[in-house]
Amino acid sequence: MFLPIGDTPNPRNFTPWVNYSLLAINIAVYIFISLPLSSQGLNPNDPMLGEFLNHLAPRLSPSVSLRQVLAQISQYDLFVFIHGYKPAAPEFGDLFFSLFLHGGLLHLAGNMLFLWIYGDNVEHRLGRFGYLLTYLGTGILATLFFSVFAGSSMTPLVGASGAISGILGLYFLLFPRNKVKVFLVLFPIFFNVILLPARWVLGFFILIDNLLPFAFGAQSGVAYGAHIGGFLGGLAVAWLGERFAWRWPWSDNLWRKSAIPQRKKPPAGKPGESNVSEIRNALRSNSPEKAMKAFAAISREDMAELTSRECVILADWLDDAGHPIAASNILKRCIAGHPNSEKLAEVYLMLGLMRLKQGQPTAAYQHLLSVFDYDPDPQTAERAREALSKINIYRGA
Repeated sequence: MFLPIGDTPNPRNFTPWVNYSLLAINIAVYIFISLPLSSQGLNPNDPMLGEFLNHLAPRLSPSVSLRQVLAQISQYDLFVFIHGYKPAAPEFGDLFFSLFLHGGLLHLAGNMLFLWIYGDNVEHRLGRFGYLLTYLGTGILATLFFSVFAGSSMTPLVGASGAISGILGLYFLLFPRNKVKVFLVLFPIFFNVILLPARWVLGFFILIDNLLPFAFGAQSGVAYGAHIGGFLGGLAVAWLGERFAWRWPWSDNLWRKSAIPQRKKPPAGKPGESNVSEIRNALRSNSPEKAMKAFAAISREDMAELTSRECVILADWLDDAGHPIAASNILKRCIAGHPNSEKLAEVYLMLGLMRLKQGQPTAAYQHLLSVFDYDPDPQTAERAREALSKINIYRGA
């Protein structure tokens, strides 16, 4: 048995009120709606009963009578049929309400465990409103993704797992350094709690538990398509957030300059001098203004010629000049373009310091830890340790 039970590190001096509220709402719906209705038999006067029976009849085995089935069905089953999301009869309200209904106690417990483990870090990273919006948005996206493959099915989809999968997708991209506490049982010889990299655990969840069964058409009550859609939605939100340094694109008029495909014509009297040469001249003369002007016309091809050290200085100037998105992008392209550079420790340090300056300590923490993976020089290592000591947002497992 392989069961996640916690993660580390977690934010300290931070109460994830939105995550607690989502947990409470899901549990309250189960206690005050699901449980009472599950103990009640079907109401023969319910106007939706006929439609429900029309849905059930074609699915029955010839050896099973409709009367036998009705004796085992509760009022909650009819409630789920009415308020769950049905791909063949989509209703806008059901997109939201179905996120808070569950098929049983084990379904609820599994979803709430994952939300409890991963939600607090993501709420701390996105902020309360951003977290709530992302939870609901990825939940809706997961449901719609599921419905694409469900066709004209009238079988209702319920559960928070699509929305929670969205949170897992965000966690996968935003917290690469975190670890998950896993209760591992190899009966009867091994019982222990071990720490595994978060990306291993989440990769196992999406690949083994969902993608493979989905690809091979496994028949079960698990909505694999919703899990996959939610996870992909979470990845997309995290990627876009990181792409724009979690700011609105229009707040930085240089955010897309590095993607301009054409090159600026060389200045008169200086044949063959590229924008990279202009930037390097500006770096040597310590002239941020000239560097900004050259950067505004640089192409992707030109940017690939910059060394790690040049990227760090240029990003520092861009950030100081009020261009955080452009600064972040140039550092990330530097990491992608120079994966074996000896100077990547400086790049990660600059990313961490920028995120700290922008009020994003959780992101800064991840980048600053990466500094020590690239054999930093003593000065870079000391600056990273000093920055980490100032963050002080995490508590242990």
